[in-house]
Amino acid sequence: MDEHSALMDEAHHVRQALSTGDQTLAMARIARLVGHLERHVGREEAGIFSALRDKGEFLEELTELEAEHRQFDQTITALNSRDPDFADRVIRLLDDLGEHVEREDLGIFPVSVVSLGAAGWQVVDRARTESPSFLLDPSAPDVLGEPARGPV
Repeated sequence: MDEHSALMDEAHHVRQALSTGDQTLAMARIARLVGHLERHVGREEAGIFSALRDKGEFLEELTELEAEHRQFDQTITALNSRDPDFADRVIRLLDDLGEHVEREDLGIFPVSVVSLGAAGWQVVDRARTESPSFLLDPSAPDVLGEPARGPV
């Protein structure tokens, strides 16, 4: 869920750049968000989603959430910064992402805490080990949504 918070913070910074009309900054922030989102989705599907599937639980909800992941990919791929409705499309994407994150945070994640046994958590831990969180990157965003600055 920490990654979800970071993704929503990044989405906020994309919105800020769009609201000021700074297309270059908006594109840079979108690219950063998309990179982190791709990593997050991979970890999520290989970890908690896979563990829940192995238990045969919440299969319909998992299918819907995974379909939304694919829809995000398609929407992102179709974005063109030269389209007159680019900002509106990005805002819709960010709104949809926010709703998706909320569904996971209030639905699938809390129930997994009580339903996954030791074997399920081993699947989650393996996914985390194979693909560490983007939050651990030296360039993880600081509170302003900009890359963290290490020693100069």
